[in-house]
Amino acid sequence: MNKKAAHKTNVWRQGIAAASLLLCTTAAMAQSQTTGVIKDANGEPLIGVTVMEEGTKNGTVTDANGRYALRTTKANAKLKLSYIGYETAIINAGQNFTMTMDDQSLEEVVVVGYGTMQRKDLTSSITTVKAEDLNKGVFTDPAQMLQGKVPGLVVSSTADPNGAPTITLRGASTLRSGAMSPYYVVDGIPGVDISIVSPDDIESIDVLRDATATAIYGSKAANGVIIITTKKGAQDRVNVSYNGYVAFDNILNTYDMCTADELRAYAKQNNVTLKDGGSNVDWQDEVLRTGVSHSHNVSINGGNEKTNYMASANLIKREGVIKMTGMDRFNFRSLVSTKTLKDHLTVSLGFNSMYGKHFGVPTGNEGASVLDAMNYYSPTNAIKDAQGNWTMGTGSKNYNPLALMEENISETIWKRNQFTGKAVLEIVKGLTWSVNYSWNNYQSTYSAYNTRESQLEGIGNKNGQATRNTYFGHEQTFETYANYDFKVGKSKWGLMAGYSWEEKKNGDGFGLSVEGYYNDDLTWHNMSYAQQILGVQNSVQSGYIQNIRNISFYGRANYSFDSRYMIQATIRRDGSSVFGKNNRWGTFPSVSAAWNITEEKFMKNQNVFHNLKLRAGYGVSGNSMGFDPYSSTVTYGATGTFTYDGKIYRTYGATKNANPDLKWETTSMLNIGLDFAFLGGRLNGTVEVYQKKTKDLIWSYPVPTTQYVFGSIDANVGEMTNKGIEVTLNAVPVRTKNFSWSTTVNLSHNKNRIDKMQNDVFHTTNLTQGDPMVAGVSAYGWTQKIMEGEPLGTFYTYQYAGTVNGHSEYYVLDENGNRTGETTNSPSLKDRSITGCAQPKLNAGWNNTLSYKNWSLNAFITGVFGNDVYNSARAHYTSAQMFSDGKNVLKEFLTMPAGDASGSLPSDRFIENGSYIRLQSLSLSYTFRNCFNNWIQDLTLYGTANNLLTISDYKGLDPEVNLGGIDPGVDYRWSRYPHTRTFMVGVKINFGGGKAKKAVQPQYIDREVIKEVPVVKEVVKEVPGKDIMVQSTFVVTFPVNSSEILNPSELDGIKKGANVEIVAYASPEGDENANQKLSEDRAAAVSDYLKSKGVNVIYTTAKGANSTHSNRIAIVTVR
Repeated sequence: MNKKAAHKTNVWRQGIAAASLLLCTTAAMAQSQTTGVIKDANGEPLIGVTVMEEGTKNGTVTDANGRYALRTTKANAKLKLSYIGYETAIINAGQNFTMTMDDQSLEEVVVVGYGTMQRKDLTSSITTVKAEDLNKGVFTDPAQMLQGKVPGLVVSSTADPNGAPTITLRGASTLRSGAMSPYYVVDGIPGVDISIVSPDDIESIDVLRDATATAIYGSKAANGVIIITTKKGAQDRVNVSYNGYVAFDNILNTYDMCTADELRAYAKQNNVTLKDGGSNVDWQDEVLRTGVSHSHNVSINGGNEKTNYMASANLIKREGVIKMTGMDRFNFRSLVSTKTLKDHLTVSLGFNSMYGKHFGVPTGNEGASVLDAMNYYSPTNAIKDAQGNWTMGTGSKNYNPLALMEENISETIWKRNQFTGKAVLEIVKGLTWSVNYSWNNYQSTYSAYNTRESQLEGIGNKNGQATRNTYFGHEQTFETYANYDFKVGKSKWGLMAGYSWEEKKNGDGFGLSVEGYYNDDLTWHNMSYAQQILGVQNSVQSGYIQNIRNISFYGRANYSFDSRYMIQATIRRDGSSVFGKNNRWGTFPSVSAAWNITEEKFMKNQNVFHNLKLRAGYGVSGNSMGFDPYSSTVTYGATGTFTYDGKIYRTYGATKNANPDLKWETTSMLNIGLDFAFLGGRLNGTVEVYQKKTKDLIWSYPVPTTQYVFGSIDANVGEMTNKGIEVTLNAVPVRTKNFSWSTTVNLSHNKNRIDKMQNDVFHTTNLTQGDPMVAGVSAYGWTQKIMEGEPLGTFYTYQYAGTVNGHSEYYVLDENGNRTGETTNSPSLKDRSITGCAQPKLNAGWNNTLSYKNWSLNAFITGVFGNDVYNSARAHYTSAQMFSDGKNVLKEFLTMPAGDASGSLPSDRFIENGSYIRLQSLSLSYTFRNCFNNWIQDLTLYGTANNLLTISDYKGLDPEVNLGGIDPGVDYRWSRYPHTRTFMVGVKINFGGGKAKKAVQPQYIDREVIKEVPVVKEVVKEVPGKDIMVQSTFVVTFPVNSSEILNPSELDGIKKGANVEIVAYASPEGDENANQKLSEDRAAAVSDYLKSKGVNVIYTTAKGANSTHSNRIAIVTVR
């Protein structure tokens, strides 16, 4: 070899050596040990986070300090972090990282009109309340379960077993008292009477708050829409459950009325005459009682991949705190659904029924009410006289409250039946055609009997009077609509179009009154035994048949680009037979848009906002509720009698004018909302600002009978505005292995204003409201006035100036409403002015839930601030006229000058601050799992107390008065059923059940199982020279389209008593909702299996179709 060749050989050898050294160095670097710390948003270490090197099965988990240590196999390796309840993240090897909570609320499916949407795609204002978050208590109306839960929704509850709460959403949208309630949709069927729904059957309630959400329901949606979704059958298992409670109600407060001795002392001290019956009776104590109520609900549900079913029965018996008041009700609900045509067609059939019986006592005004008589009837009167007859007060309408109750009995029986049929055909992927049909009928029967001993004026001399009437009707609804959801690249489209037909037949019925019985034994049960019937005009009742037909065409289009920009438009065209011939059709459009700011590139590297979305929308809806086919037509009826040839004949005349231009009231609303989330979703909320404008308000206006056949006409004239802001905050301040605290606060402010009530054609001065019928006030007793430029519920009274020489004085006002400096004890109408407002400035609700292992404590606080209440009971029971008539008075009266005849005139003396804070409910529960050798899956014992504490300066019975209607804030004494404090205890039992057989045909094909999550081991105990390892992550697999666990042995390594978290997946093929349901069933199946083995399941997560874990698996992590 020559020198040149030798030199080349040395160069090659040096090159090879250098390359080898570089390769070894690179390999050493690639396999280097990396460490880091993983924390949550609060800076706390996360234990058990799965750390995987991307593209390999090399992984580990974080230790008790949140630290991971992993020897990577690649240069510049990326690590994938996954942890149940947190978003998956990709980091550099050796990097410290703060994980973000997975805000599952964004993936939540929300029910909207004629479809569903994911919350992250919403452009409208919709609040969802799950069953577990609804108010707890003795409720017979689902609306009471929403009180304080939804911002802007004002619910004034009642303890009357036969009563219903008043509801307004974002202020009043009409001046017609019978047309202020929201529109209810139950399981997709619109216009359902909610008495047919048992509270235990409710799965969730969605409240559609702005016009962009409600406009799809057109002419019935101006007051808001409440969508109730009931529980359905389960897949792959049979569940039998029972929920029962017993409750005890006591009156929350009573009026501080005088005792007999106090009245006698007052009469003696003031040298006035007392009508003294010689006794000492506490009439409140005689009338009131502890009301005992109980409820029992039994349900069964089950099914398989093809068919599922459910049935439930609920019996509730409720006693009122007023003796002889109460309610019995039985509800039955059933539904069966099945798939056919290779799972493309789903058919559902349902039957629902309600039977209710209501017991009541007289609650007429001006004294003929037990609620009034138990306060005004003199305590000096005995219950019965020496002959055993009821005592009766002297003067007019001075009734013995026990005689009112026991000698004037009544009951009302309600029956409702509903049949529903639904069919959903999946034509191609994403395109479904739905058909719904509902038929329901009802019948109400009222029965009353006034005995021979009745003290009621005009009845007590009839030797017994019986009255019965019955009314019935039916309704049917047909709807068909198609939904088409599809994706093109980053664009997501949703289209819907539909048609509805509705028919109602109401008001068909008759009734009869007879009198003259030998005794009271039969009451109303055999009316043919009565002595006489007093002619058609006095004894025969008859309804008039109302046939109403509505047809509608509607559609919706929504578009989302890359989950960043969203827009939605809806339109509905309604036709109705109840309006004038010139206005039977109306169009109700809406448009809304949203910008998901956190999806923008410039927001990707920020760590402040987890979610930030801006929404805006405008829509128009209408109000056709409360109308009948004769609303716009001239009607004639009996107006009197005349005598001819010794016989009495009836006269007939016009009872209402025709108005061919009468149309529905329309409400337009502009809504701007901001959704936000911080700290990885642990703090999130919404801010909404809105302006609602209602036009064409209907009111009755006087017209000249020279031009019209009747003296008044209903016309569209008025306008009204509501403006407001609503804030909702949700937070999870604490969440550890065994303890969690979640809290929700909602605040709402609404400003109402009447803009217009008159025009050039129609005008009136009859706009006064709220006459509480106070003793000593013979005329002009009204307390409120509907005024242009002022809110509904404006108090317009005299201004109290104090007492001068034993007489109440009031300020004299000039023509401009200013005080002249003079006072008078006989003011005139010109001395009235605005003295208060019933509209609250702020409504609030604050809910707290604390959970520790199997314990759960819930406290719910409500508040109303800045509203005025007219304490009419205080005005009435301090009137000098009451004492002189021999009736009882408040103790406050004893400190007033004797004989003050003007003391109870309508004035700001009786306008009080109605603000209050109330601990509305406090609930404590404990759940036992896998009881009695596992044949009881879980058993929950619970106790709830309602209205435990109220803080208020209001001097009346209760500051929570009616805030609905056209006279809000007036505390009427004769119809105000007292609020109660309730204590209830109950038990919920879930018996679980066996597995159902699999269906043969799958709905879609799952991908092959890909176990991306490895079996991970961690060091749990260190011994010198030896590490003891245990398995901390388990993967369980499922068959295609099934939630049956293939190999339970995959979970055998989990020990009894261990705490685990479960997350389940389905493949992305097939219907999105079906995948979500399948993953929920898989999570439930694993949970049920592990619970049966004594394992503690902390929580489960159903991911649905997931592109990361595109397989048929569930992951179980031991914590």
